[in-house]
Amino acid sequence: MPLTQPDISREITQEYEAYVSAGTVRHHPSRGYAPYRSTVLRHPQQPLTTVRDPEAVELSGPAFGVTDVTQLDADLTRQHTGEPLGERITVTGRVLDRSGRPVCGQLVEIWQANASGRYAHQGDQHPAPLDPHFTGVGRCLTTGQGWYSFTTVKPGAYPWRNHANAWRPAHIHFSLFGRAFTQRLVTQMYFPGDPLFAYDPILQSVTDDDARERLVARYDHELSCPERSLGYRWDIVLDGPAATWTEEGR
Repeated sequence: MPLTQPDISREITQEYEAYVSAGTVRHHPSRGYAPYRSTVLRHPQQPLTTVRDPEAVELSGPAFGVTDVTQLDADLTRQHTGEPLGERITVTGRVLDRSGRPVCGQLVEIWQANASGRYAHQGDQHPAPLDPHFTGVGRCLTTGQGWYSFTTVKPGAYPWRNHANAWRPAHIHFSLFGRAFTQRLVTQMYFPGDPLFAYDPILQSVTDDDARERLVARYDHELSCPERSLGYRWDIVLDGPAATWTEEGR
Protein backbone atom coordinates (compact mmCIF):
# COMPACT_ATOMS: atom_id res chain seq x y z
CA MET A 1 0.00 0.00 0.00
CA PRO A 2 1.53 3.38 -0.96
CA LEU A 3 2.38 5.82 1.76
CA THR A 4 -0.11 8.64 2.20
CA GLN A 5 0.40 12.27 3.12
CA PRO A 6 -0.73 11.59 6.74
CA ASP A 7 1.98 8.87 6.92
CA ILE A 8 4.63 11.31 5.72
CA SER A 9 3.32 14.16 7.88
CA ARG A 10 3.54 11.90 10.93
CA GLU A 11 7.17 11.05 10.10
CA ILE A 12 7.97 14.75 9.54
CA THR A 13 6.59 15.52 13.02
CA GLN A 14 8.62 12.69 14.58
CA GLU A 15 11.82 13.88 12.90
CA TYR A 16 11.21 17.45 14.03
CA GLU A 17 10.47 16.45 17.62
CA ALA A 18 13.63 14.31 17.71
CA TYR A 19 15.66 17.26 16.43
CA VAL A 20 14.23 19.64 19.06
CA SER A 21 14.76 17.07 21.84
CA ALA A 22 18.42 16.67 20.88
CA GLY A 23 18.98 20.33 21.71
CA THR A 24 21.71 20.76 19.12
CA VAL A 25 21.49 23.25 16.27
CA ARG A 26 21.99 21.49 12.95
CA HIS A 27 21.62 23.65 9.84
CA HIS A 28 22.08 20.89 7.33
CA PRO A 29 19.51 18.08 7.08
CA SER A 30 20.31 14.45 7.59
CA ARG A 31 21.25 12.76 4.31
CA GLY A 32 19.00 9.88 5.27
CA TYR A 33 15.93 11.95 6.16
CA ALA A 34 13.30 9.20 6.13
CA PRO A 35 10.20 11.14 4.95
CA TYR A 36 12.13 12.10 1.80
CA ARG A 37 12.00 8.59 0.39
CA SER A 38 14.17 8.92 -2.70
CA THR A 39 17.11 10.48 -0.84
CA VAL A 40 17.11 7.52 1.53
CA LEU A 41 17.70 5.30 -1.50
CA ARG A 42 20.46 7.35 -3.09
CA HIS A 43 22.36 9.17 -0.36
CA PRO A 44 25.98 8.09 0.23
CA GLN A 45 26.38 4.99 2.40
CA GLN A 46 30.16 5.27 2.76
CA PRO A 47 32.39 8.18 3.85
CA LEU A 48 33.12 10.64 1.05
CA THR A 49 36.53 10.45 -0.63
CA THR A 50 38.70 13.56 -0.95
CA VAL A 51 39.90 14.27 -4.50
CA ARG A 52 43.44 15.56 -4.09
CA ASP A 53 44.42 16.22 -7.69
CA PRO A 54 41.60 17.78 -9.72
CA GLU A 55 42.16 18.69 -13.33
CA ALA A 56 44.05 21.97 -13.68
CA VAL A 57 41.14 23.57 -15.53
CA GLU A 58 39.00 23.16 -12.43
CA LEU A 59 41.34 25.49 -10.59
CA SER A 60 41.20 28.38 -13.03
CA GLY A 61 37.49 28.88 -13.92
CA PRO A 62 34.94 30.33 -13.79
CA ALA A 63 33.27 28.49 -16.64
CA PHE A 64 31.36 31.63 -17.65
CA GLY A 65 32.77 35.14 -17.44
CA VAL A 66 31.60 38.64 -18.31
CA THR A 67 31.87 37.99 -22.04
CA ASP A 68 29.66 34.89 -21.87
CA VAL A 69 26.70 36.10 -19.78
CA THR A 70 24.37 38.74 -21.20
CA GLN A 71 21.48 40.70 -19.67
CA LEU A 72 19.06 38.64 -21.74
CA ASP A 73 20.14 35.51 -19.86
CA ALA A 74 18.65 36.92 -16.65
CA ASP A 75 15.23 37.69 -18.16
CA LEU A 76 13.41 34.39 -18.57
CA THR A 77 10.39 36.18 -20.07
CA ARG A 78 12.31 37.38 -23.13
CA GLN A 79 14.02 34.22 -24.31
CA HIS A 80 11.34 33.33 -26.86
CA THR A 81 9.24 35.17 -29.42
CA GLY A 82 6.12 35.29 -27.22
CA GLU A 83 5.25 36.11 -23.61
CA PRO A 84 5.20 33.20 -21.15
CA LEU A 85 2.02 32.52 -19.20
CA GLY A 86 1.79 33.21 -15.48
CA GLU A 87 2.48 35.86 -12.89
CA ARG A 88 5.58 37.81 -13.88
CA ILE A 89 8.00 38.36 -10.98
CA THR A 90 11.35 39.92 -10.19
CA VAL A 91 13.64 37.97 -7.86
CA THR A 92 16.68 39.79 -6.54
CA GLY A 93 19.10 39.71 -3.64
CA ARG A 94 22.75 39.67 -2.68
CA VAL A 95 25.29 36.89 -2.42
CA LEU A 96 27.26 37.40 0.81
CA ASP A 97 30.07 35.71 2.67
CA ARG A 98 29.90 34.78 6.36
CA SER A 99 30.91 38.31 7.38
CA GLY A 100 28.21 39.98 5.29
CA ARG A 101 30.62 41.09 2.61
CA PRO A 102 29.32 41.00 -1.00
CA VAL A 103 30.60 38.32 -3.33
CA CYS A 104 31.10 39.96 -6.73
CA GLY A 105 31.40 38.28 -10.12
CA GLN A 106 29.61 35.19 -8.83
CA LEU A 107 27.89 33.11 -11.50
CA VAL A 108 24.30 32.50 -10.37
CA GLU A 109 22.08 30.11 -12.32
CA ILE A 110 18.40 29.29 -11.81
CA TRP A 111 16.00 26.72 -13.18
CA GLN A 112 12.33 26.24 -12.46
CA ALA A 113 8.96 24.86 -13.53
CA ASN A 114 6.58 26.99 -15.56
CA ALA A 115 3.43 28.58 -14.17
CA SER A 116 1.59 25.27 -14.54
CA GLY A 117 4.18 23.38 -12.50
CA ARG A 118 5.97 21.61 -15.34
CA TYR A 119 9.65 21.65 -16.29
CA ALA A 120 10.70 21.93 -19.93
CA HIS A 121 12.56 18.65 -19.60
CA GLN A 122 11.96 15.21 -21.08
CA GLY A 123 12.11 13.69 -17.62
CA ASP A 124 9.04 15.65 -16.51
CA GLN A 125 5.88 13.79 -17.55
CA HIS A 126 3.53 15.73 -15.28
CA PRO A 127 0.35 16.15 -17.40
CA ALA A 128 0.35 19.94 -17.08
CA PRO A 129 0.77 22.08 -20.20
CA LEU A 130 4.20 23.03 -21.46
CA ASP A 131 4.69 26.70 -22.28
CA PRO A 132 6.37 27.18 -25.68
CA HIS A 133 7.53 30.63 -24.52
CA PHE A 134 9.19 29.55 -21.31
CA THR A 135 12.30 27.39 -20.89
CA GLY A 136 12.78 28.13 -17.19
CA VAL A 137 16.57 28.55 -17.18
CA GLY A 138 18.58 31.71 -16.54
CA ARG A 139 21.93 32.99 -15.30
CA CYS A 140 23.72 36.17 -14.32
CA LEU A 141 26.89 37.42 -12.65
CA THR A 142 26.68 39.32 -9.37
CA THR A 143 27.58 43.00 -9.38
CA GLY A 144 30.38 44.59 -7.40
CA GLN A 145 28.02 44.79 -4.42
CA GLY A 146 26.98 41.17 -4.78
CA TRP A 147 23.56 41.77 -6.35
CA TYR A 148 21.83 39.32 -8.65
CA SER A 149 18.46 39.83 -10.33
CA PHE A 150 16.13 37.72 -12.47
CA THR A 151 12.87 38.43 -14.26
CA THR A 152 10.73 35.33 -14.60
CA VAL A 153 7.24 33.93 -13.85
CA LYS A 154 6.14 32.42 -10.57
CA PRO A 155 6.42 28.62 -10.84
CA GLY A 156 3.49 26.38 -10.04
CA ALA A 157 3.33 23.53 -7.54
CA TYR A 158 3.73 20.04 -8.99
CA PRO A 159 3.35 16.36 -7.95
CA TRP A 160 6.53 14.31 -7.47
CA ARG A 161 5.51 10.77 -6.39
CA ASN A 162 7.45 10.63 -3.13
CA HIS A 163 4.21 9.25 -1.70
CA ALA A 164 0.51 9.31 -2.60
CA ASN A 165 -0.71 12.85 -3.30
CA ALA A 166 2.77 14.37 -2.81
CA TRP A 167 3.09 17.98 -4.07
CA ARG A 168 6.10 20.27 -4.00
CA PRO A 169 5.67 23.93 -2.99
CA ALA A 170 6.48 26.53 -5.65
CA HIS A 171 10.24 27.05 -5.72
CA ILE A 172 13.20 28.13 -7.83
CA HIS A 173 16.47 26.19 -7.91
CA PHE A 174 19.64 28.24 -7.52
CA SER A 175 23.17 27.20 -8.43
CA LEU A 176 26.26 29.18 -7.45
CA PHE A 177 29.64 28.46 -8.95
CA GLY A 178 32.82 29.46 -7.20
CA ARG A 179 35.97 29.55 -9.28
CA ALA A 180 35.47 26.01 -10.54
CA PHE A 181 32.71 23.47 -11.16
CA THR A 182 33.89 21.52 -8.14
CA GLN A 183 32.84 24.45 -5.94
CA ARG A 184 29.24 24.46 -7.09
CA LEU A 185 26.50 24.93 -4.49
CA VAL A 186 22.82 24.20 -5.15
CA THR A 187 19.83 25.38 -3.13
CA GLN A 188 16.15 26.29 -3.49
CA MET A 189 14.17 29.48 -2.89
CA TYR A 190 10.55 29.30 -1.75
CA PHE A 191 7.71 31.83 -1.74
CA PRO A 192 6.20 33.22 1.46
CA GLY A 193 2.92 31.82 2.73
CA ASP A 194 2.87 28.67 0.60
CA PRO A 195 0.29 26.24 2.12
CA LEU A 196 2.37 23.22 1.00
CA PHE A 197 5.35 23.94 3.27
CA ALA A 198 4.20 21.63 6.06
CA TYR A 199 3.59 18.73 3.66
CA ASP A 200 6.93 18.80 1.83
CA PRO A 201 9.59 16.42 3.18
CA ILE A 202 12.33 18.12 1.16
CA LEU A 203 11.81 21.50 2.80
CA GLN A 204 11.03 19.90 6.17
CA SER A 205 14.26 17.90 6.02
CA VAL A 206 15.86 21.18 7.09
CA THR A 207 14.69 20.61 10.65
CA ASP A 208 16.12 23.81 12.13
CA ASP A 209 13.41 26.50 12.05
CA ASP A 210 15.79 29.39 11.38
CA ALA A 211 17.69 27.57 8.64
CA ARG A 212 14.42 26.57 6.97
CA GLU A 213 13.06 30.12 7.19
CA ARG A 214 16.16 31.41 5.41
CA LEU A 215 15.05 29.49 2.31
CA VAL A 216 11.87 31.58 2.01
CA ALA A 217 12.01 34.83 0.02
CA ARG A 218 10.45 38.04 1.30
CA TYR A 219 7.81 39.86 -0.70
CA ASP A 220 9.06 43.40 -1.38
CA HIS A 221 6.50 45.76 -2.83
CA GLU A 222 9.21 48.27 -3.72
CA LEU A 223 10.49 45.75 -6.26
CA SER A 224 7.10 45.41 -7.91
CA CYS A 225 6.62 47.14 -11.26
CA PRO A 226 3.22 48.79 -11.91
CA GLU A 227 1.12 46.85 -14.40
CA ARG A 228 3.94 44.33 -14.89
CA SER A 229 5.41 42.27 -12.05
CA LEU A 230 5.65 41.51 -8.32
CA GLY A 231 8.95 41.56 -6.45
CA TYR A 232 10.71 39.13 -4.10
CA ARG A 233 13.99 39.58 -2.25
CA TRP A 234 16.23 36.71 -1.21
CA ASP A 235 19.82 36.95 -0.01
CA ILE A 236 22.18 33.98 -0.19
CA VAL A 237 24.82 33.63 2.53
CA LEU A 238 27.57 31.21 1.57
CA ASP A 239 28.94 30.30 4.99
CA GLY A 240 28.78 30.96 8.72
CA PRO A 241 25.95 30.71 11.26
CA ALA A 242 23.47 32.52 8.97
CA ALA A 243 24.37 30.47 5.88
CA THR A 244 21.74 29.52 3.34
CA TRP A 245 21.21 25.77 3.28
CA THR A 246 22.68 24.12 0.17
CA GLU A 247 22.12 20.63 -1.16
CA GLU A 248 25.82 19.88 -1.48
CA GLY A 249 26.59 20.61 2.15
CA ARG A 250 29.31 22.92 3.37
